[in-house]
Amino acid sequence: MRSRNARIGFFQFYPEFGKAKKNVETIVGALETVEADLLVLPELALTGYSFRDRREALAMAEDPSTSNSLAALADLCQRRDFHLVVGFAERQGERVFNSALLIGPGGVQSTYRKLHLFDREKDCFDPGDLPLSVVEVRGIRVGMMICFDWVFPEIARVLALQGAEVLCHPANLVLPYCQKAMTTRCLENRIFAVTANRYGREVRSREEITFTGRSQITAPDGSVLVRAPVDADSLTIMTINLEASRDKHLTDRNHLFHDRRPAFYAALCRKGDGSSLPV
Repeated sequence: MRSRNARIGFFQFYPEFGKAKKNVETIVGALETVEADLLVLPELALTGYSFRDRREALAMAEDPSTSNSLAALADLCQRRDFHLVVGFAERQGERVFNSALLIGPGGVQSTYRKLHLFDREKDCFDPGDLPLSVVEVRGIRVGMMICFDWVFPEIARVLALQGAEVLCHPANLVLPYCQKAMTTRCLENRIFAVTANRYGREVRSREEITFTGRSQITAPDGSVLVRAPVDADSLTIMTINLEASRDKHLTDRNHLFHDRRPAFYAALCRKGDGSSLPV
């Protein structure tokens, strides 16, 4: 029988740019005594965010099969017997992706490559090329999305239709909208979400980026169960009842998925110019 309760959470912190070893030490130090089922870390948690160009991103990116950083996190998951979603720069040959890994006591279980690249990320990363998928861990059906994916409701909807109960959402948010928008993503899909953001500033050459912090766990009714501060480390773990994300009724007579009418949604499969998208 699948468990009804799960202990989920996030670790909001300040990754230092280009210092993967130190960032991993920070993560391991913070989570070394934690008891949980599933924890989420920020986007690009190992390297920091502000790559100058694709060459720099490639130089710092890691292949999961040979990465010492990810091996250390897998060892942590094995010792503490939990699952971890971590954002990182993934190298595959001469391609580089803004990715997230789901790691458990047995190692890597799933990879997600960011589908919607934000602003200058388009100069540094290849767009994601893996289909959206849901993985079950500890009785929790998990779907992954990364940062700017929040602005595309199709991501959360597809994962929810695939059976996701918890959206794991590593982020490096700079716009002020996401935290509020995730309440809608959760409400319209009756699903939990863990948005793990970072905080602080990165200054690279003449560019300065300020991140918004305020990581949060959002419930299927759109309520924010917990929210981190704007500018401080925050390790938050809480127990949720998964039954709340398994019941898709908004009222006794309205089911969010059964009431859908896909025959009228053809425009979702067209480009902005009206032409059809490839299937």
